[in-house]
Amino acid sequence: QEQLVESGGGIVQPGESLTLSCEGSGFMFSWTALNWYRQAPGKGRTFVASIDRDGGSTSYVDVVKGRFTVSRDNAKNMLYLQMNNLKPEDTAVYYCASLGAPSLWGQGTQVTVSS
Repeated sequence: QEQLVESGGGIVQPGESLTLSCEGSGFMFSWTALNWYRQAPGKGRTFVASIDRDGGSTSYVDVVKGRFTVSRDNAKNMLYLQMNNLKPEDTAVYYCASLGAPSLWGQGTQVTVSS
C-alpha cells in the first residue's frame, strides 16, 4: 500500500522550533520528488516547500525562506521539515505530498504556534 505518514506536529510558542517528519512506504521513495503543503484554519491548502529526488534541489514559498529547511533521507524513506522561528501565522495542518507518480498525500499533522 502506497502511503505517506506525517508526524511531529505540536503546540509551540512564537520563536520556537519544530521538526516534522514524513515516512513513505509502498513506492520507490528515492525516485519521487516530494513536497510540504499546509492548510491554515479557514483557508485553502498552500505550497510550503519541495525537494527533488536526491535532495540536491529545494524550493520554498517566500514567507518561510530562511526559517524552514526541507530535507530527506532516502535510506530511511523519510522526508523532514525543520521549522525555526515559528510565527502564529505558521499555524496550520501540514501535509507531505507526492504530486507525480504516485500521487499521494499524507493525513496531515497539526502545528499550532501560540503564546
